[in-house]
Amino acid sequence: MLGAWDRRDRPPEEGAAAELPGFAVDKTFFSSLKGILLETELDFLRCVSAIIIFLVVSFAAVTSPNGAAIAAFVFGIVLVSVFAYDAFKIYRTEMAPRATQGDHQ
Repeated sequence: MLGAWDRRDRPPEEGAAAELPGFAVDKTFFSSLKGILLETELDFLRCVSAIIIFLVVSFAAVTSPNGAAIAAFVFGIVLVSVFAYDAFKIYRTEMAPRATQGDHQ
């Protein structure tokens, strides 16, 4: 574990890294292939989780017979279609080509 003497010998950090010692972001990781794949997978999972959440909320809203609930259902279905299209485009452009390139090598 780092003591006060070890921290004193290092140069001072700036910005948010100074507030959270030990939680510094490795910028070279995000530019590597693993970092790019992690970012793509997280973006894809964000779309899938948004689809699930909006579907559940939309169908829960439609159980009420008033007009605002119907509008919430329609708006939720529109958002689900937008997120589904986004997930499809992410998968098709960023995830699928890497899988097919690995088969040819």
